[in-house]
Amino acid sequence: MKIIVIGGGQIGSYVARMMLASGNDVKIIEHREKLIKDIRHHFPDDLIIEGDEASPKVLEKAGISEADVLAAVTDADEINLVASTIAKFEFQTDRVIACVNNPKNDWLFTAEMGVDVKISQANLLARVIADQIDMDNMVTLMRLNHGDNSIVEVTVHGGAKADGFALKDIPIPNETVLIAIQRGNKNIVARGNTVLKAGDHILAYTKTADQGVLFELMR
Repeated sequence: MKIIVIGGGQIGSYVARMMLASGNDVKIIEHREKLIKDIRHHFPDDLIIEGDEASPKVLEKAGISEADVLAAVTDADEINLVASTIAKFEFQTDRVIACVNNPKNDWLFTAEMGVDVKISQANLLARVIADQIDMDNMVTLMRLNHGDNSIVEVTVHGGAKADGFALKDIPIPNETVLIAIQRGNKNIVARGNTVLKAGDHILAYTKTADQGVLFELMR
């Protein structure tokens, strides 16, 4: 996929690294000189587009016309919203994801404004707290598609059905995708030959109805 990340801060850099590790074509747009200097230490120059993140010309330079996904994840809601609106309605970007920093602005990030998926940090924290009691060691981070799908975090227990096995040998539900694995201080891209170990934290996209199956494999 071709992905444009708006913002080169901590979130933007993390998203870009994860998407690159998964084999995607990624561009990062950033205008702040300090952040540009920082991200140049981690990304090739041809991935970094300097300029106003909400400028159509800068978006065009980044290849917005061919992009499959735009992720607007700066710490400025106004930039995230304007970039999302331009991407969706001027360039018809298929998937637009935007971060909401101030909960007072949450109501603005709608499909009518070009946002397909909004990630509200305040709402995310509330959901994590509320869903903490759903299942031991499984946290629902986000619900999508009217609640039919979820992004969850689950920990692999010692002696679990998945402990010590490669992903290709674990009977994971068909429509479940393991996005990433955190092992200590390392982030690991989930591949078929990746062996899970006790203590691994798994980030997964799954049908909400299949959460129980995934949980049983990991506990």
